[in-house]
Amino acid sequence: MAKKNALGRGLDALITFNDTETQGSSSINEVELSKIVRNPDQPRRDFDEESLAELAVSIKKIGVIQPVTLRKVDDDAYQIIAGERRYRASLLAGLETIPAYIKSVEDDDVIEMALVENIQREDLNAIEIALAYQNLIDTFSLTQEQLSERVGKKRVTITNYLRLLKLPAEVQMGVKDKKIDMGHARALVTMNDPVAQLSLYNLILQESLSVRKVENIVREFGEEKAKGGSDKSKKKTQAQNSVSSLSEDFASLKEHLSDYFKTDVQFNCNKQGKGKITIPFQSPRELERIIGIFDQIKK
Repeated sequence: MAKKNALGRGLDALITFNDTETQGSSSINEVELSKIVRNPDQPRRDFDEESLAELAVSIKKIGVIQPVTLRKVDDDAYQIIAGERRYRASLLAGLETIPAYIKSVEDDDVIEMALVENIQREDLNAIEIALAYQNLIDTFSLTQEQLSERVGKKRVTITNYLRLLKLPAEVQMGVKDKKIDMGHARALVTMNDPVAQLSLYNLILQESLSVRKVENIVREFGEEKAKGGSDKSKKKTQAQNSVSSLSEDFASLKEHLSDYFKTDVQFNCNKQGKGKITIPFQSPRELERIIGIFDQIKK
């Protein structure tokens, strides 16, 4: 039997399910939660616990409004295609069954359907989207142009996401955890220098740099790098110098202050010499101790 081409059927065939669609390749049923298994190719990895708890409360009151979408994998098990969040919340709500569309699909179809369902609802963070796009490209041997047609996104959008996977792992985690946004990440990608990328990433966190500021630093980095020079030491750019604004002297001073106050003193300084010192405390008693140190200094 010839294999179905999931990628040729268009988005509507993948993500549009009508309440009246109960014949042919799809049917709706109440399925026991104990018989449902998660999709290992689910692009979405992070589920906010607070949000799930809120959805569980809603489900307890009014039930599951939109059925999940499953496929039968054997006589007594179903795999999630779309709706893992609703499935998890239903477990929290203590339900035994959940309304579900049962679709007849092949393995490759499930990968694409799970991806498209999540991307269209913007449930994924930028790194998860990038990984999902790469998964589709690798699985179906697609070009970026072909992928663009399949998921209904501009090719340049897909390219921008895929480039995020070239960033150092620490920076990718920062995007994933929303420590920096997509604008910061897109600017960092253009540096093509992992050391500089990590340094600038840390500076973004330390000084809460805006996207525009980061873009300016990256532009300066590119201009200096374009000048070339045989001596590697001469290739260091103004951008890299600003990235390394917390020099060894400042780092030593930070360590000295932390030892003196017995707490992790935060010391930030930019290339103009402006900055701030933050002395954190964990309790009223610790605050009194720090104030006592200042009183001794005044004496």
